[in-house]
Amino acid sequence: MGGLFGVASRNDCVFDLFYGTDYHSHLGTRRGGMAVYGERGFDRSIHNIENSPFRTKFERDVDEMKGNLGIGCISDNEPQPLTVRSHLGNYAITTVGRINNVDELVDKTFESGNPHFLEMSGGMINPTELVAALINQCTSIVEGIHYAQSVIEGSMSILVLTPGGIYAARDRLGRTPLVVGKKEGAYCVAFESFSYLNMGYTNERELGPGEIVYITPESVEQVMAPGSEMKICSFLWVYYGYPPSSYEGVNVEQMRYRCGAALAERDAGIDADYVAGVPDSGIAHAVGYANRSGIHFARPFIKYTPTWPRSFMPASQSQRNLIAHMKLIPVDSLIRGKSMVLIDDSIVRGTQLRETTDFLYNSGAREVHIRPGCPPLLHGCKYLNFSRSKSEMDLITRQTIARQEGNKKVTTWKLQKYTDPNTEEYNAMVKDIEKQLHFTSLKFLRLDDMVKSIGIEPCKLCTYCWSGKE
Repeated sequence: MGGLFGVASRNDCVFDLFYGTDYHSHLGTRRGGMAVYGERGFDRSIHNIENSPFRTKFERDVDEMKGNLGIGCISDNEPQPLTVRSHLGNYAITTVGRINNVDELVDKTFESGNPHFLEMSGGMINPTELVAALINQCTSIVEGIHYAQSVIEGSMSILVLTPGGIYAARDRLGRTPLVVGKKEGAYCVAFESFSYLNMGYTNERELGPGEIVYITPESVEQVMAPGSEMKICSFLWVYYGYPPSSYEGVNVEQMRYRCGAALAERDAGIDADYVAGVPDSGIAHAVGYANRSGIHFARPFIKYTPTWPRSFMPASQSQRNLIAHMKLIPVDSLIRGKSMVLIDDSIVRGTQLRETTDFLYNSGAREVHIRPGCPPLLHGCKYLNFSRSKSEMDLITRQTIARQEGNKKVTTWKLQKYTDPNTEEYNAMVKDIEKQLHFTSLKFLRLDDMVKSIGIEPCKLCTYCWSGKE
């Protein structure tokens, strides 16, 4: 995934930029960067944040960088922001999104006269550099942003820092959010709406899908109106979004309460000592379940955060599983001999949740009933880099379906059977996963209940990873 933050201030903006960007650390694990513009022109700093938090890597930069305009980012992969010199003038750029047609766009860019791209490790082209190259094919930055978003297959939200102000552009279909905050003498723009509240900003407004604004310390000017179609990622509420954030007016924490309540409504009669959530994103779902069911909420294990921050998650899946396990410290008196409903935000590969369940059994738990806070994930995301899976067959659902179908090719029509909780295929898949992962029982949140919990028009939500429908 990744997060963006920008500031335009009458005074030095580096302090706000530093903390505003840092508040997006839950969205990425590999790179962090800041770029500012001031009396000394452009200044930029990028650091690897794989083994330590953003804040510790950039503390010295806060003292050395000066400027009243700035942009920052947290990224899962590519180093950014990038600084660019072009016929449109000098600027810095940072992006959040995914480009599925990279090779096609690179070839088109070569044909238009762009001489080269710098390769990242592994031979990949930095997608932010490609976006800059697309912008530079046009006669203005606004025209260039609009062009880039129109030809990119996937998604792309963009901040462009110029000597006069910041262009902020939300993805063409609004798959990721951009919100504007305001305080005396300054405006900011952010992915997460909570990221500026502790610095004295108040909510100004949320950009619409495809909308482009130009931000200066004095104003926010719309330079391209939003489109009418929106497909915001539902997974933002389920997992990625931080609890105090809101998207399209819907708060993350409250949405998760509603998901938990919906799980409880369809789980009448279950006998358990208490409800627990897998830290951190399963906790709000568990609170909602407990409130609706009347079963007490408890914390049978505690997440040890002083030396295991979320941002420290290596790319290796085996190491990720080990660290996920090492973060959780058991509370013996809340586990031994107990039956519990355990809620996690989702099941992807299933490895971590199986290990957590085994860990609870080994600690003396009598029963562990699993209730994921979203439907079964059947498709890899085509629009955002929210999963490290290299193939849809990494998903435990697809592995299970392949086995149930005798490893034959599964048609789209047949796959749809596994998305409907009223079919034999769906229930057989869930029962199989329950057995594989050693759960006492397993019930997923229904897609219709999840959409209802979000509460905005279903046509404005992207649910592709669950439904397979665009």
